[in-house]
Amino acid sequence: MGRIKNLFEITSKFRCHVDVSTLKPYGSGHINDTYRLKNLAGTEYDYLLQKINNDIFTDVPRLTENMCRVIAHLKGKMDASGEGDPQKEVMTLIATKTGPYFYEDSNGHYWRMCLFLKDTRSYDVVETEKQAYEGGKAFGKFQAMLSDLPADIMHEVIPDFHNIKKRLGQLNQAVKENPKGRAGLVFQELEAIKKRSEVMSFFQEAAQQLTLPRRVIHNDTKFNNVLLDLKGNAQCVIDLDTVMAGYVAYDFGDAIRTIANTAAEDEIELSRIQLNLDLFNAYTKGYMESAASFLKEWELRSLIKGVLLMPYMQAVRFLTDYLNGDKYYKIRSVEHNLERTRAQLQLLKLLEAQATAMEKTILAEAKKYRKHFVKL
Repeated sequence: MGRIKNLFEITSKFRCHVDVSTLKPYGSGHINDTYRLKNLAGTEYDYLLQKINNDIFTDVPRLTENMCRVIAHLKGKMDASGEGDPQKEVMTLIATKTGPYFYEDSNGHYWRMCLFLKDTRSYDVVETEKQAYEGGKAFGKFQAMLSDLPADIMHEVIPDFHNIKKRLGQLNQAVKENPKGRAGLVFQELEAIKKRSEVMSFFQEAAQQLTLPRRVIHNDTKFNNVLLDLKGNAQCVIDLDTVMAGYVAYDFGDAIRTIANTAAEDEIELSRIQLNLDLFNAYTKGYMESAASFLKEWELRSLIKGVLLMPYMQAVRFLTDYLNGDKYYKIRSVEHNLERTRAQLQLLKLLEAQATAMEKTILAEAKKYRKHFVKL
């Protein structure tokens, strides 16, 4: 009863009418706690209530400002073009009764609420080529619609989020401090990471930072961050906590990390991790259909770099968290972050073996949708 009473108090701060007794945990996110609640107002939408992890997202007001800016831009684009349904195809945040789109409770915890989009489903593992294609269309459209939103107006809610040099520095610090005495257990993983560290620093090179345009990107393009409708068509990109400035290759690479992998990102049995190139091809086709027209030539060339970087980045992050005592990601066992690390490194090996063929596919698909294509 105490929990229900507390959540009733929290939901009462928002401009909504909910049945707290229907509250159920929802989704499979690593970071925030999410609950679904029934809407008693007689409209077709229920609600999602999220407890924001402000140990990770330390500036919730700025995070929320980023989200509101992106949501307004996307809905404005749809309204202006007359194409699509902004209510169904873009997240809708619910304001508090005092105005802000978040609420801080007496314990210093932050909460937000959004509409629940019924008759949709997300998938942790891609099951069909159609799903992969729809995911590519969704994230490509998301980037394309935001391509005219200046990246420099976005707040950096997690500094250096995809800066691999900073991530490697954090890993080295974790090895040095070794707070849980685990460093001696991960020699092979550390060696695999170390030998790739220079080539993986591509996006931090001065030449690339001068050449590649920084854009507003999603920064967390796991496939389960796309909602599909009952017909299997992409409907809405969700989980906008990390919308910030970055390179399009980060989003493309992180999507491939989850879409082309035949297993979950924490698969224990490494032999089950295989690379499904048909899913990669389908995602790339959908992505280019939506995004190729706005991408610069050098951005196209960088996409394969992002494909290799993102599983490497995740391996570094998972291993760092394992060494530090599992402070960032939710875990289900003591070894969970180490299992995630090994799975990501195994996926990286498979991607490295197919990188040349994958790059050819990227450029070939881009050419189909570009009037002026210069061979790189």
